Amino acid sequence: MDPIYLDYNATTPVDPSIVDELLHFLREGFGNPSSNHPYGQRAKQAVELARVRMAALLGCAPTEIVFTSGGTESNNQALIGTAFANRDKGRHIISTAIEHPAVLNPLRWLEGHGFTVTLLPVDGTGRVDPEAVRRAITSETILISVMHANNEVGTIQPLAEIGAIARERGILFHTDAAQSVGKVPTLVDELRVDLLTVAGHKLYAPKGIGTLYIRRGVKIDSYLHGAGHEGGRRAGTENVPYIAALGKAAELAGERLAIDSERILSLREGFHGLLLELVDGVELNGHPTDRLPNTLNISFRGVAGAELLAQTPEIAASTGSACHDGSGELSGVLKAMGTQREQGFGAVRFSLGRLSTAEEVDRAARIVATKVKELRAIRGGASQALERTGLSALASCAG
Repeated sequence: MDPIYLDYNATTPVDPSIVDELLHFLREGFGNPSSNHPYGQRAKQAVELARVRMAALLGCAPTEIVFTSGGTESNNQALIGTAFANRDKGRHIISTAIEHPAVLNPLRWLEGHGFTVTLLPVDGTGRVDPEAVRRAITSETILISVMHANNEVGTIQPLAEIGAIARERGILFHTDAAQSVGKVPTLVDELRVDLLTVAGHKLYAPKGIGTLYIRRGVKIDSYLHGAGHEGGRRAGTENVPYIAALGKAAELAGERLAIDSERILSLREGFHGLLLELVDGVELNGHPTDRLPNTLNISFRGVAGAELLAQTPEIAASTGSACHDGSGELSGVLKAMGTQREQGFGAVRFSLGRLSTAEEVDRAARIVATKVKELRAIRGGASQALERTGLSALASCAG
């Protein structure tokens, strides 16, 4: 039997109706959208329909949608393209310490090319203070980039408040919304953003396709240079089948947003409640209410998250800590939140989705609770043995 899949924040399965859309255009929509004959025009119509569907989900004009290869490319174009297009106005960028590497690494690259970057701290729930954004602004600030929802703990940022500050000062505002699109409302005018990143594979579409929303009038350099595709903003012959699939995913997300969010939130709360009932020492990481409805990042006191997952092959989830080459480092997100070392290494991220069922989450909770008790018993016995021999154990990072 396949493991229970509780890692939707990592990637989503492709929805069957989206597979149908993809296969149709792989088989029959092979024309080049730049060609004037019927094959090309059918492909062009598919691209433009997808653009309309994505625009409807984000509440923007279709002409403000640019199709990319995914969230990483969208973030790179938003950050690097905006920075270079506006460097005559200034060279300062504001972001946060909990951004995805697809934002943090382009920012580091920009620092090596004459730009300065301020990474703002977050509180213990993973939220940035809008007033901290205001205080960080200088006469050189040209761009603010704050993720909408965190991929590890699910905390949702107060984008509308930050966007109001950015507009007041005439500064462009970007958000990486890869985790939030399709889970919570992401209307660009309500969020007050000028640029917004979408990753298709977080939205039940295939990997390798994404969107960058660019508000009309925003000055931004092209990231890829070539012919004048995507209104001259992203060169390269359009990936018609994947674009059509992403458009279908956007349409489904818009239709299902309310009902999916309510159902998945109910499953998540039931999952969390059952864990609290079955095992003690369960600690929440992230905001108690302002977080994605599908995300539950929790620590089990006295148990390493990586070890717990290694011992529960019946469940597919992710650890909230990163331990590479024995360095024993907490994830950057948990460290920025000020999470204590033991709690941080005990973190596990469970993320639910469209295919999750009540039976699955109930079974997963019982499997996890049983294994936590077993691991604690083993650790307790080992500690007692060490105490009897007068030895002390060194803390280590499992996995």
